[in-house]
Amino acid sequence: MQLSIPLAVLAALPLAGSLGAADGVPLFNGKNLDGWEIIGDGQWTAMADGTLLGQRIGDLRKQLAPGGPLPTAHDFKSWVDTQSWLYTRRNDFGEFDLHLEYWTKTTGNSGVSIRDTSRARWAIITPPDYTRTPSKIGYEIQINNRFPDPHPSGSIYGFVDAPKDAQHDDDWNALDISSRNDLIRVRLNGRVVAEHGGDPKRSKTGPIGLQMHDQFSIIMFRNIRIVEVKH
Repeated sequence: MQLSIPLAVLAALPLAGSLGAADGVPLFNGKNLDGWEIIGDGQWTAMADGTLLGQRIGDLRKQLAPGGPLPTAHDFKSWVDTQSWLYTRRNDFGEFDLHLEYWTKTTGNSGVSIRDTSRARWAIITPPDYTRTPSKIGYEIQINNRFPDPHPSGSIYGFVDAPKDAQHDDDWNALDISSRNDLIRVRLNGRVVAEHGGDPKRSKTGPIGLQMHDQFSIIMFRNIRIVEVKH
């Protein structure tokens, strides 16, 4: 049974507000991928200014050339839709406030997963098994810069859609995710855009993941910081 809590009640619950770029403990150290694991064929680079850059490593010219290895529309779509992820090596994040800032290109699609105990194993196969992607096993907070997908940035994918006007298209955006046992709250650029009590059948803990949605993905993250709630 899906847990539904009135927004007025959720707004009164004691969750932290948006973290500043200097608050919390860094999840990404700005220098290398210590503490993280690449899942799939993504290339993740720690840039000189501390930004985390994600790109795909497929040779698009060879893949898309006439007579190349993708002769049918099905072959092409299966290859294009194959995802890649970057996951924390830790698998036990439970209640926390996570802050990050992101940028993606026009028609870019990405996301942040929480509580995904599969570590995206079914998303990186060709074609992906959409019944077992991170948004179906854990939760995915959507990032969408005019990609043809009905879920705007800040949505809790498959549960609650965020308003379309909260994101700064083609620019940096601040995303804050508050994870509690019975509540997920998302702020985009300081504005609450999605709240949900979660699926009681899904895990309350898991790793944190950053997505490259398809073979044309380019995504940047910075100031990835977390405050864990201790009881």
